[in-house]
Amino acid sequence: MSTRGTLYGVGVGPGDPELMSLKAARVLKSAPVIAYFAKKGSVGNARRIVDGQINPNAELVRLDYPFTTELPETDPCYRDALVAFYDTSAATLAAKLDAGRDVAVICAGDPFFYGSYAHLHERLADTHRCEVIPGITAMSGCWTRASMPMTCGDEMLAVLSGTMDADGLAERLAVSEAAVIMKVGRNLAKIRRALARAGKLDRAVYVERGTMPEERIVKLADKPDDQAAYFAVVLVPGERKPL
Repeated sequence: MSTRGTLYGVGVGPGDPELMSLKAARVLKSAPVIAYFAKKGSVGNARRIVDGQINPNAELVRLDYPFTTELPETDPCYRDALVAFYDTSAATLAAKLDAGRDVAVICAGDPFFYGSYAHLHERLADTHRCEVIPGITAMSGCWTRASMPMTCGDEMLAVLSGTMDADGLAERLAVSEAAVIMKVGRNLAKIRRALARAGKLDRAVYVERGTMPEERIVKLADKPDDQAAYFAVVLVPGERKPL
């Protein structure tokens, strides 16, 4: 392993390039190989964040998802295709690491928080040196841009997925003092219904592309439609009690 390169999982933050850490910027300026995930036909959000801030001589390795929304996550073909994709991607990067080259995999937000990098890490960490550089998460960037304290005192925060069934989502929202709902996308209508059932629709805020130039922040109850961007979260702050 001593002659192999190091695999870096580099969190580049929620969208604003200035929110990257100094360590992330240093690694990206020196890494000989930089890999990034993207859906077909797209530059990739993480790649866009680091534009102009990476080693100009680096070899770029684009990892194209086999699909994004064409199949539901419950379809067996979805899992099979993703397993094959991550297996192939890990083998591609392993070959470069075995040749003694460091590889930096850029990841929007934090690599270990809903990050695709985690699937590579699971496949390579036992055989190769790996170092993960944390990044500011999308939810942190969004609640900061919304100027919204999420928890105070001993309040607890739940992080939920919009892909849950409506009943399960409503149940968890009802017992959560504060919540962040990820993976909004095509699930916004269901999320809205679940929040209403839990009695928390009036506190919910929709944030789209937080910290990015196209940022949009609006109270969910005031949003006239159920269309949502891929990069969107719903925030439900705790009920702040004055001290």
